[in-house]
Amino acid sequence: MALKITEQCINCDVCEPECPNHAIYDGGVHYEIDPSRCTECVGHFDTPQCVAVCPVDCIPKDPEHVEDHPTLLLKFKALTASADQENIT
Repeated sequence: MALKITEQCINCDVCEPECPNHAIYDGGVHYEIDPSRCTECVGHFDTPQCVAVCPVDCIPKDPEHVEDHPTLLLKFKALTASADQENIT
């Protein structure tokens, strides 16, 4: 399941650089997470890094993007393969 950033976000900027998949971006009002890039850090870390650094605890799982661990791992592999391919060209 992808994560999401709620309206409680205070735009402190600590989550965005922690995301290994570059899924977090400035959404104007508050930061947002691209669910197509969010793997909950599966493949990179044992726990979601954005959740670990968030000072206001505003990054829950997104019930609109339910994914199990094997699906998140496949997404991680696809994202890293794409990144590797971009680095080759």
